[in-house]
Amino acid sequence: MNHLNEKLVNSLRVLSIDMIEKSGSGHPGLPMGAAPMAAALWKEHLRVNPENPKWFNRDRFILSAGHGSALLYSLLHVFGFNLPMSELQQFRQWNSLTPGHPEYNHTPGVEATTGPLGQGIAMGVGMAIAEAHLASLYNKPGFPVVDHYTYLLSGDGCLMEGISYEAASLAGHLKLGKLILLYDSNDISLDGDLNKSFSEDVQSRFRAMGWQTLFVEDGNDVNAISKAIEEAKKETEKPTLIEIKTVIGYGSPNKAGKSASHGSPLGAEEAAAAKKHYGWDLPPFTLPEEVEEFKEQCKKKGQELEEKWLKLLKDYETKYPELAKEFKLVIENRLPENWDADITYRTTEDKAIATREASGIVLNQIAKNLPSILGGSADLASSNKTTLKEFADFSSENYSGKNLWFGVREFAMGGILNGLALHGGIKPFGGTFFVFSDYLRSAIRSSALMGIPVTYVMTHDSIAVGEDGPTHEPIEQLASFRAMPELVVFRPADANETAEAYRYAFSQNENPVLLALSRQGLPTLPVSPEKVKEGVAKGAYVVAETKGKEADIILIGTGSEVSLLLEARRLLADEGYDASVVSMPSFELFEKQPDEYKESVLPGNIKSRLACEMGSTLGWHKYVGTDGIVVGIDKFGASAPGNELLKQYGFTPENIVNQAKKVILKNKK
Repeated sequence: MNHLNEKLVNSLRVLSIDMIEKSGSGHPGLPMGAAPMAAALWKEHLRVNPENPKWFNRDRFILSAGHGSALLYSLLHVFGFNLPMSELQQFRQWNSLTPGHPEYNHTPGVEATTGPLGQGIAMGVGMAIAEAHLASLYNKPGFPVVDHYTYLLSGDGCLMEGISYEAASLAGHLKLGKLILLYDSNDISLDGDLNKSFSEDVQSRFRAMGWQTLFVEDGNDVNAISKAIEEAKKETEKPTLIEIKTVIGYGSPNKAGKSASHGSPLGAEEAAAAKKHYGWDLPPFTLPEEVEEFKEQCKKKGQELEEKWLKLLKDYETKYPELAKEFKLVIENRLPENWDADITYRTTEDKAIATREASGIVLNQIAKNLPSILGGSADLASSNKTTLKEFADFSSENYSGKNLWFGVREFAMGGILNGLALHGGIKPFGGTFFVFSDYLRSAIRSSALMGIPVTYVMTHDSIAVGEDGPTHEPIEQLASFRAMPELVVFRPADANETAEAYRYAFSQNENPVLLALSRQGLPTLPVSPEKVKEGVAKGAYVVAETKGKEADIILIGTGSEVSLLLEARRLLADEGYDASVVSMPSFELFEKQPDEYKESVLPGNIKSRLACEMGSTLGWHKYVGTDGIVVGIDKFGASAPGNELLKQYGFTPENIVNQAKKVILKNKK
């Protein structure tokens, strides 16, 4: 190892140790063992600009093993990013830029929120797909305006998680040659020796999935690691796994190679002994002069890389002005002016249509004018209606296609969608049955935590699925996703509400959106397009008002139940009761409205209220209060024709009328 490499590697190790010791918590083992591979990658291969971490054509690096965050923060500091030493000294503390696990959009240079093991691999696959797709759309001979690698660093834990299998399988199938995974192979997991639970041949597994595999025997050999990365870059039709044998906690005389160094500080005495092993005699949080000078070299190199790309982009604009205009819109995540121009509205004269069907129509209307759209389904496109009919499939033979075949890989689909959004230049969507959202829940949570605009298309939203039975009938999913912070959930009542949900989803860049869509046909609500547009954007609105007097009861619903409530309202009117009907497609958007608007939709003086939804009643009592009632389902579904299930579970106009009358009479006493 040459002098500078040695200083860089040990700087990463010691900074990580110092951060964790000062904090009193953290994971020193990975940084101490993996520092050489990180230094080799960042010094010799990673093309980034520390002065502009968001430079579009940068290489992406994801620390999938997010518990090793001290290594990532040390890298960012040493390689010149705007992460000062004072922030390293506040590792894991309130309001610092160095939280316990890496957080996207919080720390400069962090590309993805990681910590839930394996998800970083799926997000990396998404980034590699995005790079391949955008390159195929916009690169021209002599103008590689999109041309970068995606690098991942993972441990044994990431590769044990099922999502890594799913994502790696798809990456190999798609021949994503610009995806390179550095595998920190140290034979230790949190609880102890890896052989207690994991003994498979990882390289054989990856080769079987279509990956190139390389091996570096000595994890401290920076030159050998760099050569392996160079060899990986030469393989253009396969992603590459580089297994690098390391010693967890390297340099610690009593904890190296042991799980004791995984997730706890070394302790002052052991930390001092490790530093002595490295030949390190500087005070805590102090770097050698050579490393301080190296920071400036990194900044200069990064600026030169970006300036060269900007010059290329300028020449590209001259030769391909229209394509360049579109490209700039796409990479800046801006929408073309006419992106929603083809969205059409249905009328009450049109036949009933399932919101999953309406979703497919709207997606195809949007796709005509939104070049950044890309998505697919977890082998359910024919049921989810997610196929973009005028576009080809994305495949290893055609990266310009817009239909992604995720296969039966729901969790990986969620992680890949996150990677697509994080990369930029892509408006991603992905579909499955709503009940299977549980398979990708952790990825949806990551979307919400990162605040990225992924659209989840969840169809077959209720017991109306029918004969497929309780395994396919969602009950608790709506309530559980409404409980997830920063996720916007829509359950549209008809085709027009569905269109407006999509308008919201694609017009913003702050939140993931989940659409719960029906399998059965739903009539168009008797509401003007203008009112639907305004109402859906506000989360709830009155679809049927009272006739000049205070309502006897407010009927509130979502999805297919809104039409049911309108029919119940008609029957109540026949008996002399006046009801208003409220459609509430999104709790989250309604909660963001001013109190005055909420009062206009749900007047506080009207205590008689009934909410109706084919799912868990949890959460609805906020809107009906102690004087109201919720007609819902707090048990699992059953297998029978859908209409029979609606009758058996009380989702009939007659039952709604009976329940509403009980509420009205109770509140008149």
